[in-house]
Amino acid sequence: MCGIVGAVAERDVIRILLEGLKRLEYRGYDSAGMAVLQRDGGIDRRRAVGKVAALEEALTAQPMSGATGIAHTRWATHGRPTDANAHPHLARGRIAVVHNGIIENYEALRRNLEADGYTFESETDTEVVVNEIHRHVAAGNDLLEAVRRTVADLHGAFALGVISVDEPERLVAARRGSPLVLGIGIGEHFIASDVFALLPVTQSFVFLEEGDIADVRRDSLQVHDVDGQRVERPVRVSEVSPDAVELGGYRHFMLKEIHEQSRALTETLEGRLSRDTVLPEIFGPDALPIFDTVQRVQIVACGTSYHAGMIARYWFESLAGLPCDVEVASEFRYRRHVVPPATLFVTISQSGETADTLAALREAKTLGYAASLTICNVPESSLVRESDLTLMTRAGPEIGVASTKAFTTQLAALLLLVAALGRRQALDGATEARLVAALHDLPAAVERTLALEPRIAALAERFVDKRHSLFLGRGPQFPVALEGALKLKEISYIHAEAYPAGELKHGPLALVDAEMPVVAVAPNDELLEKLKSNLQEVEARGGELLVFADDQVTFTPRAGLTVLPVPAVDEFVAPLVFTIPLQLLAYHVAVLKGTDVDKPRNLAKSVTVE
Repeated sequence: MCGIVGAVAERDVIRILLEGLKRLEYRGYDSAGMAVLQRDGGIDRRRAVGKVAALEEALTAQPMSGATGIAHTRWATHGRPTDANAHPHLARGRIAVVHNGIIENYEALRRNLEADGYTFESETDTEVVVNEIHRHVAAGNDLLEAVRRTVADLHGAFALGVISVDEPERLVAARRGSPLVLGIGIGEHFIASDVFALLPVTQSFVFLEEGDIADVRRDSLQVHDVDGQRVERPVRVSEVSPDAVELGGYRHFMLKEIHEQSRALTETLEGRLSRDTVLPEIFGPDALPIFDTVQRVQIVACGTSYHAGMIARYWFESLAGLPCDVEVASEFRYRRHVVPPATLFVTISQSGETADTLAALREAKTLGYAASLTICNVPESSLVRESDLTLMTRAGPEIGVASTKAFTTQLAALLLLVAALGRRQALDGATEARLVAALHDLPAAVERTLALEPRIAALAERFVDKRHSLFLGRGPQFPVALEGALKLKEISYIHAEAYPAGELKHGPLALVDAEMPVVAVAPNDELLEKLKSNLQEVEARGGELLVFADDQVTFTPRAGLTVLPVPAVDEFVAPLVFTIPLQLLAYHVAVLKGTDVDKPRNLAKSVTVE
């Protein structure tokens, strides 16, 4: 979950590396560092605890320059955020390494290195890697071979960038389980954890595959596969504009991304709907014979994507008539499975590099699932490459750690999948036409809901001095409540829980008092009257209620109850629309509390470690 950027060029690369780190800061911001090869020999390094701005200050105070360098922004796993633990790490002043991932056998490797006379300055697993590389170089191997021999002994996940004073126009990169991309320039080449870091300098990229090692020089790129064979990986031109990762006048990326949801949903749906059906070709020609045989769906995901899967379960079973199971990816691979015949294995991920989800997919391939399908936002990601079928959400870059537009576009994509599978099962033509009509209207409904922001911002003031909050929903709105609670806790640090409203009397009601705001989502569906009864249980205990209700629903005004009308929509798409007010509420509470909205403490955007 760290960010890597590196460059080999004729020009000074300091500003390139620094800008790359700023664009990767969503991946980690406990500390940052940079190392460059000096033109007269040696390695110059700067490191700083905190965000990239702290490193920039250090570089201003003590400038350096170089044409070959690597840089890193860290999300701590092994060792606290300190200068000594910050990357890059050096071995005897000759070799520097940046690393994303976790080396599981680092303790055994460290003992062996200490026996050989190597000393360690940090608590990290990464320092083992750089000393192992140095040991192989000292034995007479060039840098590429030293890296190859080192990674062969590493257990775990990693992306590496390595430079050496002995080969000043060379950068060696390797990946296993963590993403790494090569950027192609003219007389210069780059590496990074993702394309966003390099968009200011190139639009052409090579995506390393699992086990690849790359030999990166100013005027050439060579890639070797896991067996050491020279391979050609395709060059892809990114369609992402460099300004797509700029704030564009918004105070925070999260707010920008909340307001981008109407456009993002339009992109998700574009070319995938006719007037009254979901187009069957959108999953590719290989999908049709697979879908004809599917009798069950297994969804695996993490965090916000898991909540999307929970909502989809209601749709698969109520609309499509297909049994659907949903499981947290980090649990899936650590239990025995009974796989029913003709089960489609579905993964959901914004980045496509989520380590637990990727590991679950690889495990599933050994278990006899009919096929795998991923719903993802990054076309060249590992999940996309390793799944049989894909559906891209087309959300565009999402920088804020707390996911917003990725979530709603995942839900829209899942509805497309429900329709594609459901028409083979229980979904009749009239119901599909109704669903498609609701999807056509969805972007406009989101725009109307975003217009509630000033009123939600005013309501956020009620939460600033609170320490706890409770979110309630019924049916498919229960996972929406879970997502609302997650957003609030992620960025405002207010403890928030979510429950099915009918579960109040089975325990959570004991927590309700005037100091715990209770937030409920109330669409106009068959569970509305049940929900109203549950909310009366809160009022009877003196709780303060904030209800986001369909604007066709009537609540009797009374003390302790605030109702904010939400534009009426078809119940099929109500989870997407009712998510928007909860995102805005969390955002404005966090702003009032003065937290770092885009980079909340202890969290990183792309969770590429287990």
